[in-house]
Amino acid sequence: MTARPRLVLYNPTNAQNPKVVLPMSLLALAAVFGDIADWVLVDGNLEPDPATAMDRAIRDTRPDFLAMTVMPGPQLKQAVPLTRAIKSQYPDLQIVWGGYFPTQHWDVALGSGYVDWVVRGHGELVFREFLARWAAGEDCTGITGLAYRQPGTGEPMSNPMAPVPHPDQLPDFPYDRIDLRRYVRTTVLGHRTLSHHSSYGCPFFCNFCAVVNMVNGSWRAQSAERVAAIAKRYVDTARIDSLEFFDNNFFTHRARTREFAERISGLGLSWWGEGRIDTLLKYDASTWKVMADAGLRMIFMGAESGSDETLRRMDKGGKMSTDKTLEIAALMQSYDIVPEFSFVLGNPPDPEADAAGTMEFIKKVKKVNPRSEIIMYMYTPVPLSGELYDQAKAEGFAFPDTLEGWCDPDWEEFSQRRSSTMPWVHDNLRKRMRDFERVLNAYYPTSTNPRLRGGRRALLRGVSSWRWATGTYKFPLELRALHRVLKYQRPETTGF
Repeated sequence: MTARPRLVLYNPTNAQNPKVVLPMSLLALAAVFGDIADWVLVDGNLEPDPATAMDRAIRDTRPDFLAMTVMPGPQLKQAVPLTRAIKSQYPDLQIVWGGYFPTQHWDVALGSGYVDWVVRGHGELVFREFLARWAAGEDCTGITGLAYRQPGTGEPMSNPMAPVPHPDQLPDFPYDRIDLRRYVRTTVLGHRTLSHHSSYGCPFFCNFCAVVNMVNGSWRAQSAERVAAIAKRYVDTARIDSLEFFDNNFFTHRARTREFAERISGLGLSWWGEGRIDTLLKYDASTWKVMADAGLRMIFMGAESGSDETLRRMDKGGKMSTDKTLEIAALMQSYDIVPEFSFVLGNPPDPEADAAGTMEFIKKVKKVNPRSEIIMYMYTPVPLSGELYDQAKAEGFAFPDTLEGWCDPDWEEFSQRRSSTMPWVHDNLRKRMRDFERVLNAYYPTSTNPRLRGGRRALLRGVSSWRWATGTYKFPLELRALHRVLKYQRPETTGF
């Protein structure tokens, strides 16, 4: 039996100008192994010099493990050189990665030589078992949900992913070990916003979504009573006025959603979450009123396309259609709740027709509900079998086979669904989509940017009105200049 393992938990920065958001994935880990291991948390989003802070934590605690959560994009871009440098300086330190990126690309992470272990999928119980076996001097390579380098050969190997744990059977985050007030921030919801993650997974199998590989159709949630109690704790401890839910699908269960809304109705909170259009259309009028009265201000939904055929090819599941997108836009306007729609443009096999059809459909959405927020992405494959991914591979698409390759600027854009390297999208089409987006964002400026008020919004709308009315999107040089002067930010980069 060895001593209690010591860990440094690290949350890489999430942007060039970091958003300070609760590191919920690491807090979920710490909640389940706090009785068998000693840990400290370093949040790169709070540190002016994350590398120095990490080095100081390692020197002070002399940990056995460095555990890091890694999302594609900015987090990965910071995590790769930092992990490589730490492994070079502390070669005996065991480095464990978890999160979306290594779950999908565990072989690339382990092939780097400086990541020793990967916890795949929801890793709370997997990591706890790993630490317990390590402390007992037992072999860890057979743990379900763990990927590793095979002893002797160093070849990356992976066990099957573990079942998704039930969040209602897991402890609360160790809030007493962090200062919640440091994570309060201003959003479109309010001046004092905190976040929570109340459910795991999603019961649908959209074939462009990375969540599918992690949960395989599972959805498990904390009870409405428990979620409301956490909201009250936030109010009492940090004096929040707003709450955002980072669940993959917060609104899956109507009765749970309604009960939660009823329980927080006296707290004076504004709140936001993510849901599915076809699911929300099944909610009855009284539930919509309860949610609106309890402060629901905005819902993020994947409208995805202006084509029913593309929705079928995406395997959206349920009873999703373009008519339902228009229906929910009108319904939410009647309750003064803002719909936030994401669209994926440029889908194979005919990306030009796909993009053109969806851009025209977005104009219909805006006509039905002008307050609708529109977020446009370019189709980017995930390693999940299906029509879209198979056609992308046929067009010559392939993921990078090294971590350094993933840090290339083109692949960082890919991770944020704004890539300029998709082989089936030519430069003219890419430019046409950007021009449309610029006109859209001028004629209907996002409400998620608090700097855009009054005269600024009127100026953008006035200058762009002729373009929107005539469908003339090409060469919007005047709008590009205005956006630069007004420091316009796209809705997906602000607010949440």
